[in-house]
Amino acid sequence: MAARSEPWWLQPWLLVEAFAILNLGFLTFDIYLAHSVNDFRRQAEYIPLYFSAAAPVVLVAGLALRRRWPAVWKDLGYLVGWISILVGLIGVIFHLDSLFFYERTIRSLTYSAPFAAPLAYTGLGFLLLLNRMADSSTEDWARWVLFLALGGFVGNFVFSLSDHAEDGFFDRREWAAVIASAVAVGFLITPLLLRVSQRFLRLCSILLAGEAAVGVWGFVLHAAHNLHGPSVHAFNNFIYGAPPMAPLLFPNLVALGWIALWQLEKFSESG
Repeated sequence: MAARSEPWWLQPWLLVEAFAILNLGFLTFDIYLAHSVNDFRRQAEYIPLYFSAAAPVVLVAGLALRRRWPAVWKDLGYLVGWISILVGLIGVIFHLDSLFFYERTIRSLTYSAPFAAPLAYTGLGFLLLLNRMADSSTEDWARWVLFLALGGFVGNFVFSLSDHAEDGFFDRREWAAVIASAVAVGFLITPLLLRVSQRFLRLCSILLAGEAAVGVWGFVLHAAHNLHGPSVHAFNNFIYGAPPMAPLLFPNLVALGWIALWQLEKFSESG
């Protein structure tokens, strides 16, 4: 099918680039909250904080230079992308080392640092590499973006299950995030394995809108819980209470999934 022409600000590659830049910047705040639990006990815990603060600046600079010096944009993206992948993988090892390597049990995974959380950096790194190694007007590019969004929902399933297991799913509403993640995985994996119609892709898009609503609802519940926490200092309740930003991973992944589905629709059959 002939590709539709979009305005420059709706180019798929630019949307993904903006997604990566915004997410890396947002992780600065998220890392600060998460590592404040132990007051940055290890010096290495500052690495993702500093990287998250610096990476968006480098990427925006490369984006500004892209038209005149496209090679600079590519090289800066490769640099940030590979470092992001490395930070994520090393972060997983550090998080597992917090308890799992000593006990090697499911319980140690549940009650230690969230072992898969640093993989957010790895996923963003792969997005940056993809944006420079593949043509965003192709079906392959769209499938890789969908694959990375799917991987995010798989991680979200693990996060929701392990985090809520800490209190034994005391509130039944905590199952909503687990079920929503599983449903998203089931639907999004289908276009990767089979050639589907535009109608199915639109169904997936509608489903993703519901996933975003689950995330916003979870954010409200987490924030309300923390606002009524035991400490007189609200900031402490947000650090040691329910992670306020965790449910927002849902609408975040929805945005990436929509980009992929929108691009895939150009290559699917009508009906």
